[in-house]
Amino acid sequence: MSDKHETHQAHKNHAHQEHKDIPQKNDEHTHNQGHGGMNHPHDPGQEIPQAEMEHSHHHIPANEQHTEHDDHHDHHAMMVADFRKRFFVSLIITIPILILSPMIQMFMGVDWRFIGDSYLLFGLSTILFFYGGKPFLVGARDELKKKSPAMMTLIALSITVAYIYSTLTVFFISGDDFFWELATLIVIMLLGHWIEMKSVMGASRALDELVKLMPEEAHQIMDNGEIKDIPVKHLKAGDSVLVKPGEKIPIDGLVYDGRSAVNESMITGESAPVEKEAGDETVGGSINGEGILKFKVSRVGEDTFLSQVLKLVREAQDSKSNTQRLADKAAKWLFYIAVIAGTLTFSAWMIISQDLNFAVTRAVTVIVISCPHALGLAVPLVTAVSTSIGARKGLLIRDRAAFENARKLNAVVFDKTGTLTEGTFGITDIKAIGISREELLLLTYSVESNSEHPIAQGIVNVGKKLNLKMKEVKDYQNLPGKGLKANVDGRDIMVVSPGYLRSEKIAFDVNQYEKLAQMGKTVIFILDGRTLLGYLALSDIVRDSAREAIDILNSMDIETILLTGDNQRVAAYVGNQLKIDTIIAEVLPQEKASKIDGLIKEGKIVAMTGDGVNDAPSLAKADLGIAIGAGTDVAIETADVILVRSNPLDVVTVLKLSKATYQKMIQNLIWATGYNMIALPLAAGVLYNQGIVINPAVGAALMSLSTIIVAINAKLLKID
Repeated sequence: MSDKHETHQAHKNHAHQEHKDIPQKNDEHTHNQGHGGMNHPHDPGQEIPQAEMEHSHHHIPANEQHTEHDDHHDHHAMMVADFRKRFFVSLIITIPILILSPMIQMFMGVDWRFIGDSYLLFGLSTILFFYGGKPFLVGARDELKKKSPAMMTLIALSITVAYIYSTLTVFFISGDDFFWELATLIVIMLLGHWIEMKSVMGASRALDELVKLMPEEAHQIMDNGEIKDIPVKHLKAGDSVLVKPGEKIPIDGLVYDGRSAVNESMITGESAPVEKEAGDETVGGSINGEGILKFKVSRVGEDTFLSQVLKLVREAQDSKSNTQRLADKAAKWLFYIAVIAGTLTFSAWMIISQDLNFAVTRAVTVIVISCPHALGLAVPLVTAVSTSIGARKGLLIRDRAAFENARKLNAVVFDKTGTLTEGTFGITDIKAIGISREELLLLTYSVESNSEHPIAQGIVNVGKKLNLKMKEVKDYQNLPGKGLKANVDGRDIMVVSPGYLRSEKIAFDVNQYEKLAQMGKTVIFILDGRTLLGYLALSDIVRDSAREAIDILNSMDIETILLTGDNQRVAAYVGNQLKIDTIIAEVLPQEKASKIDGLIKEGKIVAMTGDGVNDAPSLAKADLGIAIGAGTDVAIETADVILVRSNPLDVVTVLKLSKATYQKMIQNLIWATGYNMIALPLAAGVLYNQGIVINPAVGAALMSLSTIIVAINAKLLKID
C-alpha cells in the first residue's frame, strides 16, 4: 500500500468521523446497523479470541510460516538447554581435574600424585576445553568478526592461554599447570550464562503473530452470484468478496455494496468503529460489525496494509541499535587490559631476567587471572533477581539490553486506546427528562441488550454492574442510519443519534450536546415515540492508574507524549485530563514509527507504550518497547517489556527497577574485577624483588571471596 493511498484513506476516515462528531454537522452521526455511525471506542469483546487467532492465520506454505522469529525463539530455547547440559557435564569433569591438580593438592596440603596423573589431567582438561569451552570459542570468533571483543572473547582468551600453557607444562616445559583454573572458569561461566538465559526467554514472534491476524478463507462472490469459500492467498485484485456480520475482513478492498460499522481499532488505533458503505476502503484483519459488506479486492500480497505493517516491524527490529550489555563493556576493557598487561609483563621480564620460561609463566598468569570468575556471575545473578522482582510486580522482561538502558529514558510515548484508557465504553453523563435517571437507564439497557455493538456493550456492562432487572422487549429492530427501536412495556422506545432528532425536527439542548461532544463523548438520545426522555453520554474510560503514572513521570522530569490514531478532539480531551506534555493524534502506523524515529533523532531516549497492531512498528523502533498485557499478541511479541497487569503505573516500576538493577550490576562488577587491582600487579611480579608473587592459594582465595560477595550483593537488590 503506498503512503499516499494510506494517507488518503486515513484522511477520508477521519474526515468522515469528524463529519459525524462535530455538533453542527452531526446529521450523519447515526446508529447505523445498531450504532454504526457513532464515534465509539472499540469493544474488547470484539477482538479476536486467542483460540480463533490460532486457527485463522493466513494459509501459506509450512516452510514460509516458520519465520525467522520462530527460528530465533527455538534457537534461544536450544541454547538454554545446551548451556544447562554443558554446565552439568563440565561440572562432573571438573571434580577429578581439581582432585588431580598439583596446585589444588598443595593448597589442601595433600599429595595424591601417581604415575601418569598429569596425562590423565591433560586428557580430562582437553575434553573440558573443547566441550565446555566451545560456546565461548565460537562466541569469541563471532565477536572478533564484528571487531567488537566482549565477554566471549575475554573468556576464550583466558581458557585458551591456560590450556595451551598447561599442555606445554605436561609435555615440553617445566612449570605449574593452570588446568584447575581452566576448569573452574569454564564451569562458572557456563553457570552464569545458563542462569541469565534461563531467566529471560524473550524471543519475539511478532511477524508470525501478524500473519495470524489474517483469516484463512474468504467468501468469494462468483460471476453468477454464487458464494464460494477459497483460500485468501488465491484472491486477486478485482475479485468480489462477501463479509458476514462479526467476521474478520480477509483482505484490503473497496466496498461496493452494504453498510456496516467496522472495528479497526486493533489495526489503525481508531477507537471508534468506522462506518463503511459503498466507496469506502476496508482493511484486512479488521472486524466487521452487524452489517453485511461486499467489496472488491484492491491490494494483495506485499501491498496489503498488514504486509506493510509487517515490513515496518521487520525494518524497525533490524535497525534498532544493538545496545551492548554492561557486562560486555566491562569484559571488553578487561580483554584489552589482559592483552596489554600480558604483553608488557612478558617483555619486561625478558629484559630483566632473560629467562623465557619465567617470563612466559608470569605473562600467562596475568592473562589467565584477568578474567575473574565472579564476572561470570556478577551480571547473571542480578539479572535473575531483577527478573524475579519484575515478575512479582507484573513485568515480563524480554530484552535485557533495552531494559538495562531504560534508566536513561527521558521521554515516554503512550498510545491512547487500551493503554491510557480501558478501551471500553463507560457512561459519563445521564440526563433524564420527565422520568427518573434510573428509569431512563433501564429503558436504554433493555433495548441495547439486543445489540452487539460496542456502545451497546458499554451500556449493558453498566446495567449488569448495577444489577438492573431488564424489561421485556418486543419487536426489536435496527434502523439503518438511525439507531435502534423496540417495544418496551407497550412503549415505542428508540435509541438514536442527534442526526435523527434533527431530521425529525425533535428539539433537544444543542448547546449541552455540543459541550459534551467537544469533550470527546458520544451522546445517544432516548425517545418514547416522538417524546424526548433524555440522553446518555459515553466515552472511553481513562484508567485511574494512568493519571498517577503521568504525574510521577512528570515529577521525574520525563516528557510524556500521547501518540494515537484516534481523532484530535478525543485525543486532546484525554491528554488534557491526564496533563500529558505533548498530544499527537490521527497518526497511521507507519507515521507512528517515523514519529518515534524523529524523537530519537532529536537525541531523546524514548519508551513507547502500546497495545495494538498499529503500535507494533513503533514498539520495535523505540529504545524501549512496552506492551500492555491485555493488548494484541503482535504488540506483546514486539515489545521489550510487557506489563502483565495492563497497568500504566507499571511503566514507572520499569524505570525504577532498571535503575536499581544497573546500580547493583555496577556494584557487582566492581567486586568482581576489584581483586584484579591486587592480583594483576602481583601476578605480573611488581613485588618480585620483595619476595611477593601471587600463588594459587592467594588467587583461589581472592577469586572465591569476590564470587561470594557478588552472589550476596545480587540478592540484596530491591525497589520501593
